[in-house]
Amino acid sequence: MSWWNPADTGHAVRGKLADIGQATRLLLRLVKLAGPALRRFDLVRDQVHFLGNYSLAIIAVSGLFVGFVLGLQGYYTLQRYGSSEALGLLVALSLVRELGPVVTALLFAGRAGTSLTAEIGLMKAGEQLSAMEMMAVDPVRRILAPRFWAGVITMPLLAAVFSAVGIVGGWVVGVILIGVDPGAFWSQMQGGVDVWKDVGNGVVKSLVFGVTVTFVAVLQGYMAQATPEGVSRATTRTVVVASLAVLGLDFLLTTLMFSI
Repeated sequence: MSWWNPADTGHAVRGKLADIGQATRLLLRLVKLAGPALRRFDLVRDQVHFLGNYSLAIIAVSGLFVGFVLGLQGYYTLQRYGSSEALGLLVALSLVRELGPVVTALLFAGRAGTSLTAEIGLMKAGEQLSAMEMMAVDPVRRILAPRFWAGVITMPLLAAVFSAVGIVGGWVVGVILIGVDPGAFWSQMQGGVDVWKDVGNGVVKSLVFGVTVTFVAVLQGYMAQATPEGVSRATTRTVVVASLAVLGLDFLLTTLMFSI
């Protein structure tokens, strides 16, 4: 008796393709609903406040400690080559190009993404989405679209906060604690960081990560089984899928940006 059953494999592949198609249709609907969602900006504004307020503290504290670590590690590495004055440039480039968008996206997935998934999943488990459909209210337009676009708006703002606080943390360690010349710290940073190539690349990454993480969270909540166990599994999948997607997209985006 063979251990491999072609019928089971075909059924699994067909199921995965159906899931991908359903997710693609939902993403296209959310993109089409950008105009209606932004016209009712009060809904998006409330979700921006909700997502940002839940994530701001952990983003700021994490950015500060990442800046501390970058200041220490960068100084002792640059000191070997007599380039400790370039510490500000090292900290700024590391944060705005790479660590700011990536770490913010991972924290955003674990904090705000799980909250979105659980909220939408509990609405489905409580049959609130079905009740909206019975009242001729589209749940994708009323519930999913404002949350999706709020996440896309919030993610670059949080990444900017992370990078700014991280630079301050690097300055505290490098200038105040270690004694790097403050003029060299800031002048090297200002002269070496390009607004379009460095800061712009970080903004593009944060936007892409915002779309990815928020869509994964919304999708998992919307597709969750209408049971407590189904909601808990969907919340776990949000963290896993969003984190892996962010790391994979970071590699692709970095490759493209360095090749341009």
